[in-house]
Amino acid sequence: MILYEYPFNERIRTYLRLEHLFRRLGELVPREHPLDHHYALATIFEIMDVAARADLKSDVMKDLEKQKGVLNSYRGNPGVAESVLDEVVSQLDANFTALNNLPGKAGQSLTDNEWLMSIRSRIGIPGGTCEFDLPGYYAWQHLDAATRQADLGRWARPLGPFAESIHRLLKLLRDSGTAQKVMAIGGQFQQTLPQGRTFQLLRLRIDPAQRLVPEISGNRLMVSVRLMRQEGSDKLHSSNEDAGFELTLCS
Repeated sequence: MILYEYPFNERIRTYLRLEHLFRRLGELVPREHPLDHHYALATIFEIMDVAARADLKSDVMKDLEKQKGVLNSYRGNPGVAESVLDEVVSQLDANFTALNNLPGKAGQSLTDNEWLMSIRSRIGIPGGTCEFDLPGYYAWQHLDAATRQADLGRWARPLGPFAESIHRLLKLLRDSGTAQKVMAIGGQFQQTLPQGRTFQLLRLRIDPAQRLVPEISGNRLMVSVRLMRQEGSDKLHSSNEDAGFELTLCS
């Protein structure tokens, strides 16, 4: 099954983008080729760019506190294991403390590294990191893989508390939804959302054998899914077939 996720607000959109970048970084650093490490460093810079919003750290810390409050409200419920609850609340506390101890924005400490910032200023230019532009960076790429991995780990370490906090928040958000089987009639599906409840994330799973691509839109009142098919021209065209998929709304 292919999983598609659709955020209902800008904050969750930012979390999903950062999660995507952290996953990519986690894939690239353990590899050994210099080209993989070039893109790992580019990913660190992308994370810094996405996380540059002044209020991101504050948003994440507020969400951690909010989730802690929600979980603590379950205490005394006979259907909730207190030991598991204590463990999750403890993890949220640890995430909050780690973020609170970070100075400034995500990756701010890296901005004091002139060598890294010289690479960052050129990495977005097509071919801007050639050996004649950045000979020091070219030399670094010829170091042994273990040295490069150690450097990348050191540079990525200040971003770790953000990665762990966002992973925790998104996991709790995803776990809040219940999957339902639905049918798109003639390639179209619409569902009115219940009033009085605010959803933050839509998750859609669809069988890749159907070769259909969902185009998702939504607001606080309704969600809509239009199923598309990629034809020989590489363009997506509307499908008029009936097709089923799994839908989860997370609040």
